[in-house]
Amino acid sequence: MSFKIAIIGAGSVGFTKKLFTDILCVPEFRDIEFALTDLSEHNLEMIKAILDRVVKANGLPTKVTATTDRRQALEGARYIISCVRVGGLEAYADDIRIPLKYGIDQCVGDTICAGGILYGQRNIPVILDFCKDIREVAEPGAKFLNYANPMAMNTWAAIEYGKVDTVGLCHGVQHGAEQIAEVLGAKSLSELDYICSGINHQTWFIDLRLNGRRIGKDELIAGFEAHPVYSQQEKLRIDVLKRFGVYSTESNGHLSEYLPWYRKRPDEITRWIDMSDWIHGETGGYLRHSTETRNWFETEYPQFLESAAQPIDPAKRSNEHASHILEALETNRVYRGHFNVKNNGVITNLPSDAIIESPGFVDRFGINMVSGVTLPEACAATCIASINVQRMSVHAAISGDIDLLKLAVLHDPLVGAVSTPEEVWQMVDEMVVAQARWLPQYAHAVPAAKERLSKSKVQTRDWAGAARRNVRSIEELRAEKAALKQAV
Repeated sequence: MSFKIAIIGAGSVGFTKKLFTDILCVPEFRDIEFALTDLSEHNLEMIKAILDRVVKANGLPTKVTATTDRRQALEGARYIISCVRVGGLEAYADDIRIPLKYGIDQCVGDTICAGGILYGQRNIPVILDFCKDIREVAEPGAKFLNYANPMAMNTWAAIEYGKVDTVGLCHGVQHGAEQIAEVLGAKSLSELDYICSGINHQTWFIDLRLNGRRIGKDELIAGFEAHPVYSQQEKLRIDVLKRFGVYSTESNGHLSEYLPWYRKRPDEITRWIDMSDWIHGETGGYLRHSTETRNWFETEYPQFLESAAQPIDPAKRSNEHASHILEALETNRVYRGHFNVKNNGVITNLPSDAIIESPGFVDRFGINMVSGVTLPEACAATCIASINVQRMSVHAAISGDIDLLKLAVLHDPLVGAVSTPEEVWQMVDEMVVAQARWLPQYAHAVPAAKERLSKSKVQTRDWAGAARRNVRSIEELRAEKAALKQAV
């Protein structure tokens, strides 16, 4: 069979290579075309060279093209995959730096909280441009697979305003399941069955079976508390498990910034996080990690080219959803996964218009969600608080209403636990002014925001956060890696 896949943001070298090789693990997909597009011509050249070598080494007829002209890449595409970061690390630094001045300490800041909301404001106009091109030049009925954060907001905008068949994809569920299987002593992940449901990054393992035996709260708590690593790295997550009765998919650091209880006082933050890796709650941890490794694909490019010359091994196909969804749609081999779609009653106690993440099955008839799921009340309450923020944020991004944007940020659980309304109003003005080049919908509001900032009397502080590491250079990281290898 032959069809075209377009990847927007294909300059994300490692992730694009993973998606590419995953898809080519499907025997029927040998003759397809990949159209790569990105703003960076340099990154496109690198990833195309890598993928061309994969094709040559495996003797495949697969076609790979690369262009900075997005519309050209989308022309005739049946599937479009997006993994873009609008504003790059420059805008992302503002998502973390400016809220810190107002006492808001984020680990990642890409989903909700102050950083995630502004990230959504940058992404949504671009997502709608993608959707316009998809409607106009892609294959009729083309499916848009969104991997970009903030997942729920981007998917919400694409479905409600972009009018494109869209599914949001994330790997948090798979990673959570791997942890659970390990603490329960499973010999392989296949021994664990689960139902995981909620919203992206706030999804909950509401039913767990190990070799068919139901796993209760107490057994799961005991497993995590006895684990030599997770008992230290996932302290907050374990505390939520004890109180809510179910385990969250999201990492310790991510989960901490979606809740109003754990990151609101500097002296409390260090109690709940672990500094062994950024993902466990470090202040600005993902920004630091991304900054340190921004050019890692350049330094490791020879290794990438070398590995690209190896045969594709279907046994190493990853658990990223994209290839499995495409295989099910095209071949009718049924796939079960967890997908981000509009609720429409799938989860009985979440709003119908929300973007949920819940189990579904894929075949030739599309993505078929399992309906009638009811979350535990505490999980639903936590999700609804975030959904209300997401809804206001999407509507603000579409309308360019800065007052609605401020209300969205004010209602964020962590922001509301830390900041006063006056602080929120000034913080949003400061973020919109700093990121104006990526926020065309707020151009009319920027002059007034600047004027208000010039007269503001709200005090800010120069604060690095409660748990901060220093940024390291690529050279330092490589030396550290080499030292670890030598020690082993």
